Amino acid sequence: MWAEALLGALALALALAMRPWRLLAGGALISPVLGTLALLSALWLVPQHLPVGLPVQFSGACLVLLMLGWPLAVPVLALVGVLVWLLGDAGAASALSQWFWMGLVPATLAFFIGAAIRHWLPPHIFIYTLGRGFLGTALAVFVAGVLFELAHTMTGSHDFVQAVVARWLMAWGDAFITGMLVAVFVAFAPQWLATWSDARYLHPPSNNKP
Repeated sequence: MWAEALLGALALALALAMRPWRLLAGGALISPVLGTLALLSALWLVPQHLPVGLPVQFSGACLVLLMLGWPLAVPVLALVGVLVWLLGDAGAASALSQWFWMGLVPATLAFFIGAAIRHWLPPHIFIYTLGRGFLGTALAVFVAGVLFELAHTMTGSHDFVQAVVARWLMAWGDAFITGMLVAVFVAFAPQWLATWSDARYLHPPSNNKP
């Protein structure tokens, strides 16, 4: 718990040092922020009503990262964790762990995956939607889940191999939903994606002739 609190506080301080509230100027990202606080808080409360064991949970952190960018996504996900603590019955330690492993870690991994995609792959709309929205989400959520399993001792009848398989399957569920919503937002509400740029991904074809 103390390691999660320390690393989480450092990440939150770094994000706030970038003054992410400036991204709210103009109002384009207010709806994604409010939607995240309302919907993701409800989804993160679901595991508290499931049987004890391996939690089945939608992370949503990669979608939040794509909508808000890392500096704004981190404090918004922290607010989601606070709401889960206030509205749920699991306690502060559980809410902190949930924010750290289901929010901060996959969002940070998705940030680095996105940076690698931007550096190594061409700026194409399908690379953004499939690479960052779908495959990048699957990788980030799965790696975050494996790191969680390595950092915590499993209880009950689950062993490590079963837990990793479950994390793999849950990661693809996260990836499917995130990829689908990102594709919809690109088509109908690109202003809701802080990581999207028409100038970068919809540049006109070159008129140079061979």
